[in-house]
Amino acid sequence: MKIYTKTGDKGTTALIGGTRVPKSDLRIESYGTVDELNSWIGVCMDHIADPQSKMTLREIQDRLFTVGSALACDPEKEPKLRIPDLHAEDITLLEKEIDRMNEALEPMRAFILPGGAPAVSFLHVARCVCRRAERLCVSLQEVDTDLEPLILQYLNRLSDYLFVLARYAAHLLGVEEIKWKPRV
Repeated sequence: MKIYTKTGDKGTTALIGGTRVPKSDLRIESYGTVDELNSWIGVCMDHIADPQSKMTLREIQDRLFTVGSALACDPEKEPKLRIPDLHAEDITLLEKEIDRMNEALEPMRAFILPGGAPAVSFLHVARCVCRRAERLCVSLQEVDTDLEPLILQYLNRLSDYLFVLARYAAHLLGVEEIKWKPRV
């Protein structure tokens, strides 16, 4: 099978189920951003040494493919297709990991600036991309009420997880967090 099909040369693409839509469609933008997030998660994994965090990030990549599949599917045809689903346990996993990492961290007393080490910075970039994916999915939900609510919950919790993981990575690396000192 060739990677190029030439079917998108005029600015359209097919959803799972065959429906063609413009590449500018909010659904395409949403799952494209989830795909970008998945790539950033891969970059983060390449810079983290903690085995538990790496294993969780691998699970997250799998769930992001699940989210992307749901977003890439024509909602009218989705009931007839075998698209994997998110489960409440996927969100619970993120919450348990957040709690586990928070046990090792000092309470936050100031806003934190991204930086200090590549792993920390990449995790903050992934967090920002996750927030963008969440915003796009909220916009999509406003025009397509069939959007699975767990997708929004998962992306919201994932951005929290990535923030705490950035702090945890700094902790494991012995890197001091950069506290924001507002100019007065």
